[in-house]
Amino acid sequence: MDSGQTEQVDRTIEVTDAANNADKEIARPSGVCCMEGTLHVGEPRGTTMTIAGVETYVVEPPSGKGNGHILLYFPDVWGFFNNGFLVMDGFANAGYLTLGLDYFRGDPVWRHRKDRTDTTTDKGFDYEAWKAKHMAFSDEAVPRWIAEVQAKYGNVGAKYACVGYCYGAPYVCNSLAKGGACTAGAFAHLAFLKESHFYNLAKPLFLSCSEIDHTFPNEFRNRAVDIMQAQGKIFQVQLFHGVEHGFALRGNIDNPYERYTKEQSLKGIVEWFDFWLSRN
Repeated sequence: MDSGQTEQVDRTIEVTDAANNADKEIARPSGVCCMEGTLHVGEPRGTTMTIAGVETYVVEPPSGKGNGHILLYFPDVWGFFNNGFLVMDGFANAGYLTLGLDYFRGDPVWRHRKDRTDTTTDKGFDYEAWKAKHMAFSDEAVPRWIAEVQAKYGNVGAKYACVGYCYGAPYVCNSLAKGGACTAGAFAHLAFLKESHFYNLAKPLFLSCSEIDHTFPNEFRNRAVDIMQAQGKIFQVQLFHGVEHGFALRGNIDNPYERYTKEQSLKGIVEWFDFWLSRN
């Protein structure tokens, strides 16, 4: 056995041993950096309705451009806001019937903090309590919401993809685990993940990442890749130099490079879905 083979075996043993230990954090919960962002200009073209008791944004592909598949969108802590609607419209423009749920129930973080330095909008705001309250609801609501979406929109030949930003990352992984609803998934500037989320993957995953990320720094990203490689998972990592957590949804589109990374993230995710959902 040569040195390269020995190194691969050692890494596999290391990853396998870790799987038998406590479930380690691999993407931190969202922090104050998640309160940063730039609002984008545009008129969303979707509509809202209630599905499984949760307000849902629904946007259809342009006439004659639908591919027959369905995309589930899991928002970041900014919840329902213009940037998110426009990104969902982008997925619909690529051919996917796109649905996103407001698991914050009209209480996104921007109602309390305009940015990380804002202490006046809601002086008594407790970010940690806010996260705990909404996670308890979303963990319960997402599975029944997916089930109702399937019952309402599922048809012969339709496949499901899912995308999540920050807070939405765990729901992508759950949807790609054994028995999950989706054929392929993706997330950008991920958060709230444990190593088990990567061990349990059963479907292809696309990771759109920023070089500067407080929730998914280099050591966590490298660890996730080690796990997926050792376990034979299907994945792709897209990594952008010089941008920060939030780039794919809340970047400054007046900056040419930030606009480029945002657009390439969306394009890469769409192409990933197009490929995997076209397989038999």
